[in-house]
Amino acid sequence: MSRSFKGWIIVLVLLGILLGVVGGGVMGGVVGMYVARSNAQQNLQPVPQEIKAVNPGQPSVVQNLTVNSTTEIIDAVNKLKPAVVTVMTDVGTSFGGSAQASGSGVVISQDGHVVTNNHVVEGASSVVVIYSDGTRVNATVVGTDPLTDIAVLKVNGPVPAYATFGDSGALQVGEWVIAIGSPLGNYRGSVTVGVISGLNRRVSPQEGLVQTDAAINHGNSGGPLINLAGQIVGINTLVVRDTVGGAPAEGLGFAVPSNTVRSVAEQLISRGKIEYPFIGISYRDVDPQLASELGLTAKNGVILTEITPNSPAAAAGLKAQDVVTALDNLPIDADNSLRSILFRYRVGDKVTLSVERAGQTIQLQLTLVARPS
Repeated sequence: MSRSFKGWIIVLVLLGILLGVVGGGVMGGVVGMYVARSNAQQNLQPVPQEIKAVNPGQPSVVQNLTVNSTTEIIDAVNKLKPAVVTVMTDVGTSFGGSAQASGSGVVISQDGHVVTNNHVVEGASSVVVIYSDGTRVNATVVGTDPLTDIAVLKVNGPVPAYATFGDSGALQVGEWVIAIGSPLGNYRGSVTVGVISGLNRRVSPQEGLVQTDAAINHGNSGGPLINLAGQIVGINTLVVRDTVGGAPAEGLGFAVPSNTVRSVAEQLISRGKIEYPFIGISYRDVDPQLASELGLTAKNGVILTEITPNSPAAAAGLKAQDVVTALDNLPIDADNSLRSILFRYRVGDKVTLSVERAGQTIQLQLTLVARPS
């Protein structure tokens, strides 16, 4: 075999290998493209009209969405709203005539007892309750308590619904709450939502109040503050709009805690008045700053400034500058005021006070009496 013939054989072999590689790549690409196009056609679905891309110059199409509206807030409102009422009163004027005032309230019993604020019905010559459906019925005042700003009314006949009390002692800062009432007397059943902003607040002369940022306006007074279970945890009583220095404030609403409301309402219904347990002391609240300034061992409690003569405190041997830190081992602190703790007791109950005196802790026992008029 000649060298030239061998050379042509080598060239032909190399050319065959090259064509095989190139051809295989081309065929692989063709097959891959076919498979990809086939899969894309299988997976591609027509785009619904509601979510098609918007073409330039074409109006956008709103996507139709279904939302489940059965939330805890809506359920709580639906549960309690029929029990919330508008309270209308006729009050005298300085010119001898009469004018109408309004507030809110909530039915608390099947018998027709309604809780509202004392300041809503104070000085009223007549009271009317308006149910959520617009029905108007006359109401009588069962009793009032200016100290807690709570009043109880009574309506006759069937009531559309009544609410139950929750435990205000279980409230936590940051917990969701709902206020329902009739702001300005015109917007019956208005609902606002917020959180518990603080507990045991004092807005003189009231103390132990629940603070919330749920919007409260004129006319909301006496309406319920409720939790997500649809229970009353407070009765809305006031809102702070500005400070002593004139600085404006927003979202500072306050409610009487439900445990206090329930105790006051029960006494007003049963006897028409409140008998407050009385110790016979004047005091200041102690906090860490005051304790540091006065060099006190106790960081919480109340420091006594005056002892009423012939009172239980005087009989028990309490002295000015004593610091009462607990009552029956219930601590007096930022979450529990002395007044709110006393609301748990009745006239005639015996209690034990934990007292810090000259750096030592002593226990003094006394019997509660009725607060003088």
